[in-house]
Amino acid sequence: MLLLVLILLLALILGGAGFAVHVLWWIALAVLVVWVLGFVFTAGGAGGRRRWYRW
Repeated sequence: MLLLVLILLLALILGGAGFAVHVLWWIALAVLVVWVLGFVFTAGGAGGRRRWYRW
């Protein structure tokens, strides 16, 4: 019985981690798209050295 509970607990932990990693991949993809768009929209800007971010 203890083994069954441990296996179910492990399945829940791994399932939750898989969901979290999946969500993090989508967030990383969205950040990458925004980053690339920032380069595309500022590449033709006046002066050529204008930045779309403050750091």
